[in-house]
Amino acid sequence: MADNKKRRRATHNSDADADAVPFKSKVKPDSVILQTLETLKKSAAASSSAASSSKTLTLSDLDLSTTCREVSDLPLSAVQSSIETLILSLARSILSGEGFSFSVPSRSSANQLYIPELDRIVLKDKTSLRPFANVSTVRKTTITTRILQLVHQLCLKNIHVTKRDLFYTDVKLFQDQTQSDTVLDDVSCILGCTRSSLNVIAAEKGVVVGRLIFSDNGDMIDCTKMGMGGKAIPPNIDRVGDMQSDALFILLVEKDAAYIRLAEDRFYNRFPCIIVTAKGQPDVATRLFLRKMKMELNLPVLALVDSDPYGLKILSVYGCGSKNMSYDSANLTTPDIKWLGIRPSDLDKYNIPEQCRLPMTEQDIKTGKDLLEEDFVKKNPGWVEELNLMVKTKQKAEIQALSSFGFQYLSEVYLPLKLQQKDWL
Repeated sequence: MADNKKRRRATHNSDADADAVPFKSKVKPDSVILQTLETLKKSAAASSSAASSSKTLTLSDLDLSTTCREVSDLPLSAVQSSIETLILSLARSILSGEGFSFSVPSRSSANQLYIPELDRIVLKDKTSLRPFANVSTVRKTTITTRILQLVHQLCLKNIHVTKRDLFYTDVKLFQDQTQSDTVLDDVSCILGCTRSSLNVIAAEKGVVVGRLIFSDNGDMIDCTKMGMGGKAIPPNIDRVGDMQSDALFILLVEKDAAYIRLAEDRFYNRFPCIIVTAKGQPDVATRLFLRKMKMELNLPVLALVDSDPYGLKILSVYGCGSKNMSYDSANLTTPDIKWLGIRPSDLDKYNIPEQCRLPMTEQDIKTGKDLLEEDFVKKNPGWVEELNLMVKTKQKAEIQALSSFGFQYLSEVYLPLKLQQKDWL
């Protein structure tokens, strides 16, 4: 009798808890949501199969009025040979009394183009001269020559260094790491190779957790056994291979805080998925890793970002490429990423409290309006509608705004309901 009373009390309390948490009562059993995810995965696999059976569209296939430039992965021997050929031509120029200069592809916004057929940003073919015998360019020309020398050493020794290591080889010349980093990208363009081909890598930043097994330099890594912190994404994508997964989708998360919440709640076991984050602005290693997962596993990618213009910019960098590295967009972009949340329309839909919404600054509003003028935004009516709402209401919110309903609201209510309703763009 006492046990029956306890059970009735427990049932009554659970019902009360469900009523207290907004929309929790609308979340259907996991089995129903899993069926939706199975359908999503099959659709993504079918699209990948159709794409692989047909010829992959490239820049050379398009009849563009503008000539565009792309780089490719080159072996170390080819990079070494290209540097030596370039230096020999500079030496001939010096010996002939003409001095020397580099012809550097322009990476300015004016020299970039969005290609709808490829759904990514590419670099046009405009170049500028960087002469040594010019006061305004002499220092940058010197830095370019020094970077070429250092990369040549890496080719000879067949070793990798970080961008920070590269900077510290000549601090007095470089002065600031942004200067050596910028010239490193210039060198990639000059040589026509990806930055990875130069054997210069960024420090580990991104992390992955969930239903993924892969080899890292020969060691098999099970990302379900990496604890709450997950596995650091290897800075050298060449080390990664043998990807295996029983996941139904990839969840791309903008920020570390949301990633930790989902990892600790073992969200990937309830809804089989792979969770990845670059902890903010996407780095090259995370972008390469995400693309490799998408291509090898044929999984749909759903993105969880803040409801502000910068969240959408981050999403667009993964999907269409960054303007800074438009020369390598073919290798760095992941096609068909779906915007799951947090979207501007969610603020009212999920009754996000006013105290958890932030007023947009003038810079935020300007960034939002600038995004509305971008071709890669215009192609998606849903994005345009959400951005217009954001600019109109002048409100933004972070993923953590959902914590006002409970610390686990993100994993227990918001995401399950989003997946259940197929509420993505």
